Amino acid sequence: MEEAEKGSQLHPDTVPEVGEDAVTSVGPSSPPPTMTEEEQQELQEELVKVEDEILTLSQVLAAKEKHLVDIKRKLGITPLNELKQNFTKTWQEVTTSTAYRRTSETLSQAGLKATAAFSNVGSAITRKLEDVRNATTFKSFEEKVDTLKTKMNPPASTINPGEQDMGSPTNELNQPEGSSPQGNADELRPG
Repeated sequence: MEEAEKGSQLHPDTVPEVGEDAVTSVGPSSPPPTMTEEEQQELQEELVKVEDEILTLSQVLAAKEKHLVDIKRKLGITPLNELKQNFTKTWQEVTTSTAYRRTSETLSQAGLKATAAFSNVGSAITRKLEDVRNATTFKSFEEKVDTLKTKMNPPASTINPGEQDMGSPTNELNQPEGSSPQGNADELRPG
């Protein structure tokens, strides 16, 4: 046993892979000089025995896997159904986990805080716009725009009544093409 420990200390990174052939993991090195031929023979017999057991277990596992597939096929369980069931089960486990609940609660609280923050920002912008609208500079600008608007479009009461019938732009725009304001009245009279 001590010799095996010494060998593993000398070559710590020579651990065989699962399923790797035991002979190739030992390698071509010669047996330690302290081992007798009888001990070597016993180990060789044990090696063959273990390899046979591994082969037998592999064959049994393959037969069991085939039997499992047959049973699932008879029950109508397809790989897609299994995948759906696994996904559903995993999702249920995730959603009932403490970490998920905590994360969900945290995100919910963060959403509420974000909503409140956006509301506060909107209120602040509204107040700022009201402040700008009530500022003297804006009032002055607004008055200038109203004055300009009044000069560009005088109210209907400032136009002389005679001018309104005689070729005023608003009256001409309301007339159909090729007709005069008086012509419409003549067309309406029975003749």
